[in-house]
Amino acid sequence: MNTLRRPIDKPMQMVTPMKNNAVNAFLMQIIILACITVSPSWAQQDIEESEEMSLSMTLDRLDELIKRIDDEAERNGNQWMFSYEEMQVLVVTDAQADRMRVMTPVVAVDAVDEKQLFRLMQANFDSALDARYAIAQDVLWSTFIHPLSPLTDEQFFSGVGQTLTLVTTYGTTYSSGALLFGGGDSAEPEAPYDDIIKRGEST
Repeated sequence: MNTLRRPIDKPMQMVTPMKNNAVNAFLMQIIILACITVSPSWAQQDIEESEEMSLSMTLDRLDELIKRIDDEAERNGNQWMFSYEEMQVLVVTDAQADRMRVMTPVVAVDAVDEKQLFRLMQANFDSALDARYAIAQDVLWSTFIHPLSPLTDEQFFSGVGQTLTLVTTYGTTYSSGALLFGGGDSAEPEAPYDDIIKRGEST
């Protein structure tokens, strides 16, 4: 009498776990190598981000810079009022919007005729550079606007210098005192830009 014998299963269940173990070991090596390779870049990125945050302009830092120009500058929260050679300068910041504005009055709008207004627009194209002539509340202003957090010390002093020089050159060269953009209609730049830059270099 023949006995029916169940065919012996091939040891697939033994082979498969062995293959899985080999694959898992291989993947683990890849993960370990990836961690070893990538971790320094993550760490470097964290360091760079930390350095960027430490270099961001703050209101307290801005206060220090302003007082290099006028040690009697008055601060009221996020804004300052200070003087330079009888010119009144207002600095206003908005941390939420990440903006900073330097501005000083030039003349009343009533004193600006059509020809002068046309000349101001020419200056805004070439000789005002980073600062600008602008009109608000019936006043002609000289102003410099910049994002707050990436603002550097040098950019701030340059902006203040340009803003003040636009006031002193109003009616003559209409220059910010920095550079002159070629192709326009304005003459060469002049002070008090240089004096403000020197005050910024002092500690």
